[in-house]
Amino acid sequence: MILLSDPEISRMPIEESGEALIDLHTVQALRVDPRMAETGAAYAHLRVGVVDRLVTAQSLLPPGVYFLIVEGFRTVELQARYFDAHVDRLRVAHPGQDHDWYHRRASRYISPPEVAPHVAGAAVDLTLCDTDGNEMWLGTEVNDTDTESCHTASTAVSAEARAHRRILSEALATVDLVNYPTEWWHWSYGDRYWACVNGASAARYGPTAL
Repeated sequence: MILLSDPEISRMPIEESGEALIDLHTVQALRVDPRMAETGAAYAHLRVGVVDRLVTAQSLLPPGVYFLIVEGFRTVELQARYFDAHVDRLRVAHPGQDHDWYHRRASRYISPPEVAPHVAGAAVDLTLCDTDGNEMWLGTEVNDTDTESCHTASTAVSAEARAHRRILSEALATVDLVNYPTEWWHWSYGDRYWACVNGASAARYGPTAL
């Protein structure tokens, strides 16, 4: 698995498309969960190209199943805060390692800010819900990285959860989003990680701002 801290990701050039970030609350077809609202309005924004693909992917879901968007764009400052906090936790849990070890280990679950797909407005954390908005079970809560059950291909979850993950994955992969394998909920399009995984010559989206 290629981690976001891999030099191969940071070497990927960016040919910025200039696409705007749009507020998902204005997209009637998509459902936005408010759990990250306390971080600011940015969480409900994504690049136009990502939004278009999400709307198309949702049309591929079974009847009565919908995407529930948890988080999209993050500011560089918020991403850095998340990453540094995770490094600090690792220093306590695994003392005595060097800087590179902590940086790489942290990137299994939190991207370094300089290459983070969320900072480019290119990544979305999402799950599934039913017609009434009830969240479906995919084996762990979104953002729960306490065990490796959060890895997309984990077999340590129920058959129902695995089936739901397949539904999510098949729809999103069909519209060219890529998954970060340690987090079943994290998908992106157009960023450096997406470009590397797909063998593209350059990323379409770099760090941006509202």
